[in-house]
Amino acid sequence: MARRVALVLGGGGLKGFAHIGVLRALEELHIVPDTFAGTSIGALIAAAHLGGISVSEMMARVQSMRRKDLFRVNHFGMLLDRMQSRSIYLEEPLRQLCADAVPEGTFDDLPRRLLVNTVDLDQGARVVWGLPGLRDVSVREAVYASCALPGYFPPGHVGARTCIDGGVVDNLPVSITAQFADLIIAVDVGSSDASQVARADTQGFATIYMRAATMMMHALQQYPLQSWNGPPMVLIRPKVNDANWLSFADTSANIEEGYRAAMRALRDIDTYWDNPRCVYPRRRVEIFVDRQKCTGCGTCVTIAPNLMDMDGEGKAYAVSRTVDWSPADGGFVHECPTLAISTTNGNGGTSSEEFEAQRDPTPSGAGG
Repeated sequence: MARRVALVLGGGGLKGFAHIGVLRALEELHIVPDTFAGTSIGALIAAAHLGGISVSEMMARVQSMRRKDLFRVNHFGMLLDRMQSRSIYLEEPLRQLCADAVPEGTFDDLPRRLLVNTVDLDQGARVVWGLPGLRDVSVREAVYASCALPGYFPPGHVGARTCIDGGVVDNLPVSITAQFADLIIAVDVGSSDASQVARADTQGFATIYMRAATMMMHALQQYPLQSWNGPPMVLIRPKVNDANWLSFADTSANIEEGYRAAMRALRDIDTYWDNPRCVYPRRRVEIFVDRQKCTGCGTCVTIAPNLMDMDGEGKAYAVSRTVDWSPADGGFVHECPTLAISTTNGNGGTSSEEFEAQRDPTPSGAGG
């Protein structure tokens, strides 16, 4: 029986152009997913790919796009309706983008399974289009709804439901996708390094809102990732700039980073099979606590009780100083309010340095 691979593409605004680089890497590595799942821009790119748009054509299209092609302020609506206006931006540009990228038809018309993650705004419940019983609807309408970030674009109508961006509940729908896969490749562009962003109080309301959304999405998806109980998962987190959710400035760089991150994470994929409940790639990490900085607040113990504890002097310490981590682990390090916790890789460098050293691997058998 053939082993099934599922590709899950998360939401993250225009940072999600990194997904195109991931598709390029998969092509070069001859990895063909049986199931595609996505939220927001992840759903759009997955649907476009299944609809027949090649990676090279996708790259050309997005690199030629400009802000006015998608973001046109709803001046008239906000002037007349004020707080009753449904969105900051007009609906038509996003609908046109979906129409240009996604073929007409239902989910049954696609060559492979596609799952599009949305939220029913009236019921407050997640609806994943493409699941059994949820297939006889327009793929194009489902993708629009999945991209309809609340407040930014008006909700969409899929069948009889009013739906919005699925990232409100689950930005990386790996759990629902697990039933169709023996291995999952998940691409998270919604939880990248917020430290790259300038001080929040120097930014406009849109940047502040999106930064808050990043934190929310990261918190929502951490539990299912840290307590993963499904098939083996390759978690790819491209290092894309959180400041550019709504900017086309980094399009080429994001695509390239998606490619590099995927090649880096997938180079040992043949060793990941038959290891359920594991998230890859994994690395050896050492945990350090600066006792001078530690205030004994206990935040780290609350978040990671299996890894951290308090000593007799009320200072935090690592229960096991050396641990084996996946990209889903270690979130508590950044939660320390005094930055008293740090990590290094097994070679003595910082964890980030370890990943930087692996930015350009070329797995055996990979294309050029």
